[in-house]
Amino acid sequence: MSPRRTLATASLGTVAVLVAFTAPLANFNETVAGLGAGHRGGTWVLSSMSIGLGAFLLTAGRLADDYGRRRWFVLGSLLLGLASLVGAASGDVTAFVASRIAAGAGGAAVVAAGLGMIAHAHPDPVARSRATGVWGASVGAGIAIGPLLGNYLSSLHSWRDVYVVLGAAGLALAVAGRGCPESRSDHRARLDVPGVVLMALGVAALLAGLTEGRAGWGRPVTLVLLAVGVGMLVAFVVIEGRSTHPMLDLGLLGRPAFRAVNIAGLATGAGIIALMSYVSGFVGSALDISATTAAWLMLAWSLPSVVTAFGARRLPEAWSGRARMSGALAVIALGQLLVLGVGVGSGPARFVPGLLLAGVATGVLNAAMGRESVASVPPGQAGLGSGANNTARYLGSALGVTVVSVVAAPAGAVTAQGLVDGWHRAVLVTAVVSLVGAVGVALLGERSTPSRQGIAPVDTPVGGA
Repeated sequence: MSPRRTLATASLGTVAVLVAFTAPLANFNETVAGLGAGHRGGTWVLSSMSIGLGAFLLTAGRLADDYGRRRWFVLGSLLLGLASLVGAASGDVTAFVASRIAAGAGGAAVVAAGLGMIAHAHPDPVARSRATGVWGASVGAGIAIGPLLGNYLSSLHSWRDVYVVLGAAGLALAVAGRGCPESRSDHRARLDVPGVVLMALGVAALLAGLTEGRAGWGRPVTLVLLAVGVGMLVAFVVIEGRSTHPMLDLGLLGRPAFRAVNIAGLATGAGIIALMSYVSGFVGSALDISATTAAWLMLAWSLPSVVTAFGARRLPEAWSGRARMSGALAVIALGQLLVLGVGVGSGPARFVPGLLLAGVATGVLNAAMGRESVASVPPGQAGLGSGANNTARYLGSALGVTVVSVVAAPAGAVTAQGLVDGWHRAVLVTAVVSLVGAVGVALLGERSTPSRQGIAPVDTPVGGA
């Protein structure tokens, strides 16, 4: 029963993290009004959890591998739950944003350690393929549930209620996680303190700078944050290259399989996730579509991804992980292009065909990335692989959302037609990102030989050994 319990607990943890991540999309206006936040504060409401996730995913994955995946899953669940409860009780935007950053840090531990727990509990390649398909479905399930739950609870009582529910869920996950077996790498490395600090602070500063930039690119605080973030990440690369016990072995970047899965994560975040993050606000402002209907539109994309992630193991075994990721990104791009041509008088049905197609491909992509992120790193470093891939995904999302906010901003007065024109630009940009990602995965994911670190080639069929 322990593999099933581990799979269920880790997958439900990922659902909870994605619910927390997407919940503000549905009740954004109520949250901003309740906190007395203006435009700048609203930008932080939407982006703050990304900062916690992006800053700590890689670190959490490495620490989980070295010091116990169950331990870090439980700690992350506790932090996610307690931070959500603080967010529910927050009286101003500063306290709320701080709670969301903390929730993101807890969620990073849940996601990275959870996938590591799944990989350890399913050593057989076929069983692991099935399990990572379930995990991939949990990503889509969280995205599907978050906006609907946030919208429903907000309309029923208060925007704060969803954070109370998330608080209870986090505490329950911590209890459930204690019943899972502990696992860690057989070759624990000494803690790379400079690497941990530089990675966390560098990514946090970079994402904070991108968030501030959406409120004004010429402001000194924006430029300082971006410069500090880039400088710290450059220092991280230099120090890791010289360290005898690096948090991230830079030799992994020379492996096509590792590069390919992280290019896929980056393209997913900067492509379809960035576009979907803009959908709710766009359809409400430009097309006068209600928040409830917008939440159901999100479901048209996320629900098919749940179904296809579950069924991905039934795809032909001859289709390698690289082929699945590349093909899925190309189909996602096609789905994005199908939502071009939206007009001021368009209704929600106009979006459905494209969102359904993109959702089907996203499920295949999530399942493949879950498996490949674990398989592309040395044995015993599944948490690191998960952390690296999800870091790429959330960094891509932050960059993509920033680009979308720029290209979709209409010149002059904010009219419905101006917003529609901006939507078309955003669709074209994110579709190109998805296509470039598909090509990058295909070109950089060719079969490689084992490296001197003993990392086995991983570009084998997903369903096979």
